[in-house]
Amino acid sequence: MTKSIEELRLQGQVTFIRVDFNVPLTSSGEVSDDTRIQAALPTIRHAVAEGARVVLASHLGRPKGKRADQYSLEPAGVRLSELLGADVTFADDCVGDGVRKNIRDLRDGDVLLLENLRFHPGEEKNDDEFARALADGVDVYINDAFGAAHRAHASTAGMVRHVREKAAGFLMKKELDHLGGILRQPSQPFVAVVGGAKVSDKVGVLHALVERTQSILVGGAMAYTLLRASGVQVGSSRVEEDAVELAQRILKAAEARGVRLLLPSDHVVAERFEESAPPRTVTDIEDGWMGLDIGPDTRERYAQVVREAETVFWNGPMGVFEWPAFAAGTQAVAEAVAETSAVTVVGGGDSVSALKKSGLGDRVTHVSTGGGASLELIEGKTLPGVAALEA
Repeated sequence: MTKSIEELRLQGQVTFIRVDFNVPLTSSGEVSDDTRIQAALPTIRHAVAEGARVVLASHLGRPKGKRADQYSLEPAGVRLSELLGADVTFADDCVGDGVRKNIRDLRDGDVLLLENLRFHPGEEKNDDEFARALADGVDVYINDAFGAAHRAHASTAGMVRHVREKAAGFLMKKELDHLGGILRQPSQPFVAVVGGAKVSDKVGVLHALVERTQSILVGGAMAYTLLRASGVQVGSSRVEEDAVELAQRILKAAEARGVRLLLPSDHVVAERFEESAPPRTVTDIEDGWMGLDIGPDTRERYAQVVREAETVFWNGPMGVFEWPAFAAGTQAVAEAVAETSAVTVVGGGDSVSALKKSGLGDRVTHVSTGGGASLELIEGKTLPGVAALEA
């Protein structure tokens, strides 16, 4: 059982909190979306209130093990200071003599943010020497970065064994409780809505959902690979030709278990993959046309299934929701998920962006901060960042 931060004594303890501040930055170097920083605030505020000497660490982007100014966490530190209404000291590295001094200088309730962990190759390699350097002088380790929990990196897994006390932060605990809850004992009927580009990216998730749900509603480009696998003509829609056989196996597995795997029956199509391309709504897709969203009949059919559910898991848009002409399907799903009285969990990535765009995020039971981590948890995989807390 994963221990929670609430169970630990933090007064005067150097408390290393792995957060997920992998936030988008503007061209002028300011945080353009602070959602992930906001999500970490309950854990940080608790540690500060308890008198911990707080050390925050995160990655940002993919600097490939080298220092790169455009991936500095300093703007995140500025935004965090504004949100906390308190000073946040920023370290220009995450290990070394300077950082050790920064940590020694901390007083109870102080907050120190380390520079990007991925400026060192040892982070992603889970190098033990780097892990030991991160753990140097640390009394308590807290993981609140669910979005990175599926990575066996030095800051999420390797350093944990070198620290005396360890626990999950409030965000991590919330993610595990909600996602774990729909895996352990979901209220029935359990409906999954799955979209996105590739069947091959979500084959493990689809097989896991076939084992657990009563209905799976499929949209996005991946629907056209499944339609092709079921013998339906899809015109010039995007199809993963090398995944058609894989799609057939998923369809057969669903049929064998009596799971309804619903595919679009009508489509919003265009002649080219462009935002300005004139849309048409069709039942049969002709050659030269490609499906870019689910059609109105499919929207209503999917919404009805969602309305009848007691548990809903949604991951992936129904179409090219960034373009207004092809956003109606994703909007319809967002509205159906928001309006149902079921337990509703939205699993990261584009689904969260679509939900935010719809303005309905506050009407969902839980919005996951971790796309890849939430999918791996649904698949039944062990997350290294969680396993390290339980070891």
